[in-house]
Amino acid sequence: MDINRLILTARERRASDIHITYERNPVFRIDGTLLETEFTLTPEEKYALIVSMLDESQRETLDGGDDVDMCYSMEGNLRHRVNVFRQQRKLACVIRIINQNTPTFEELNLPPVLRQLADEPRGLILVTGPTGSGKSTTLAAMVDYINSTRACHILTVEDPVEYVYTQNKSVIHQRDVGVDVKSFSASLRSAMREDPDVILVGEMRDYETIGAAVTAAETGHLVLSTLHTTGAAMTIDRIIDVFPPHNQQQIRTQLASVLKGVVTQTLLPKAAGKGRVAAFEIMLGTDAVLNLIRENKCHQLNSTIQTSAKQGMVLLDTYLADLVRKGEVRREDAMEKAHDRIEFMSAVGRL
Repeated sequence: MDINRLILTARERRASDIHITYERNPVFRIDGTLLETEFTLTPEEKYALIVSMLDESQRETLDGGDDVDMCYSMEGNLRHRVNVFRQQRKLACVIRIINQNTPTFEELNLPPVLRQLADEPRGLILVTGPTGSGKSTTLAAMVDYINSTRACHILTVEDPVEYVYTQNKSVIHQRDVGVDVKSFSASLRSAMREDPDVILVGEMRDYETIGAAVTAAETGHLVLSTLHTTGAAMTIDRIIDVFPPHNQQQIRTQLASVLKGVVTQTLLPKAAGKGRVAAFEIMLGTDAVLNLIRENKCHQLNSTIQTSAKQGMVLLDTYLADLVRKGEVRREDAMEKAHDRIEFMSAVGRL
């Protein structure tokens, strides 16, 4: 078996990820569940599968003791995000399968308020959630929507580049960290000289990147990015806590001037069987929300979200309860994802 055949099999079975590890057969993640495949391979064959995806410089990086983050492309515009690493002195890798076509708002069943956020001319929009929750796919739909509706310059900085966009009304440049530019923060510094209107930052990983992204939003750009947080209020706290204590009031003030919205999402298996459905928490940058951020009262954000449904805001627990009421997900699956199980059960009872 070669790596392309394994990947094509995973795509046929609607897997989202492939795990190749020394101890067992290749494993597919399908609808959130890990399932071991029937492909019995020797350790040498697994090693050959992994290294067949690497070019010479990537092999040197791996031999030097570093992990390799990369994009592996196949014929037919099939793209995959790959991480190769060592564990117990053996090679292993995880391959994330990227959809062949950029999905639309309708295909993903995204809340209408995300379209409103994508229409913003400037500011900061954050899409957050755990690994594998669909953040990149949601951002891709937003970017492609902008591409089809506005004549602007879109600059993406990713590690690696996942979705490749076909230029429509917009001019799009996609920069691959480690290939086209050294780091997220370095790309954002040079972005100010590249006349962007919209900047997609694949991940706000560190102090420098967060500061540069906020500054870019302050200077009149629309900045979209991700964080690995599981709630709107937690996202704000995480950003502020990255900064030294003497800078935290300054970043609160900056956030309060640029934040347009925080979208938290998670994926649950459909009650009917195959496939998954997304649940969202949405916080918009209203005056009430921005004042709480500015005044260091983030513990009150959930209450404001809860009372602002007419403006398009929703708590994750409320969204989950609504999915249960509609019969789209099972109560026990929703309970696992809920932030506050008591509040979730109360919301289920209210609906």
